[in-house]
Amino acid sequence: MFILQQLDHTIKRIRSQAANLLTIVNLSLGAFAIIFILQGELYTSLLFICLAAVFDRFDGIVARRLNITSDIGKQLDSLCDLISFGVAPSLLLYSAILAEFGTAGAIFTIIFIACGAIRLARFNVSEHHGYFVGLPITAGGCILTVSFLFIGVIPNPVFMFIIIILSILMISTFKVKKV
Repeated sequence: MFILQQLDHTIKRIRSQAANLLTIVNLSLGAFAIIFILQGELYTSLLFICLAAVFDRFDGIVARRLNITSDIGKQLDSLCDLISFGVAPSLLLYSAILAEFGTAGAIFTIIFIACGAIRLARFNVSEHHGYFVGLPITAGGCILTVSFLFIGVIPNPVFMFIIIILSILMISTFKVKKV
């Protein structure tokens, strides 16, 4: 009987942390993406950012389905999203193309990260049911990541415009319906 109670208790604890575990996987994938960028493995980094997006989608679904949403989960998700969809994608693009623009490329990279942080902070302190205010950092980071695939296809200065436009969209006040 004692063993069954302990097993039941353990299962409930794991269940209550399932979404947070998926969020930590998202963070880990974003961290791996950064490590691979530092090693010059940009396509591998792209793969890790894409996988982070999949896990980011699952953590919210799991939290809502299991009714295990929490303030700490919301904060944790935002911190992890800043790494996976703010830092990693902007460093990917910086390493691939923006570094050639010198200080301007570095500043635009930092602006993207800062706007992502502002966007997440605003999200965490506001109540908007059914919609987001501004472009979610996950969308901005994924668009920035996918733009990497167009290096050599579109002129290099266009990437400066892409990163600044996405930055502005993240801190803008337009509404995006949640899906």
